[in-house]
Amino acid sequence: MTEPDRRRVLYVIVCAAGPAGDVGKLVTLAHQRGWDVQIIATPAALDFIDTAALEAQTGHPVRSDYRKPGEPRSPKADAIIVAPATYNTINKWANGIADTYALGILAEAPNLGIPVVVLPFVNTALVS
Repeated sequence: MTEPDRRRVLYVIVCAAGPAGDVGKLVTLAHQRGWDVQIIATPAALDFIDTAALEAQTGHPVRSDYRKPGEPRSPKADAIIVAPATYNTINKWANGIADTYALGILAEAPNLGIPVVVLPFVNTALVS
């Protein structure tokens, strides 16, 4: 496949919040628009999602940790969506804390020119 024929790659970063269980709907919408979707979950989000179902839907492993030596690299993202984005992840990212694979990707994105869309999901007490 030549570079112009390559499907655009969308990273969907999933955090540990109620709507995480519906991330498959986002994957479906992205697929309908021609995106190759890769799911990156925060470690806590793994309890909120059906990893096997998402892997079957995307055709890619759900990643929550850095790859081991010798494992293939994921393709570079053309865009990133963080959905749902928790208070914890948003604030760690804003403060430059990259203590998970997901936050490391978010920390690098601006310098790589990768657009990021963030869909926050926090309780009302944290909004104010």
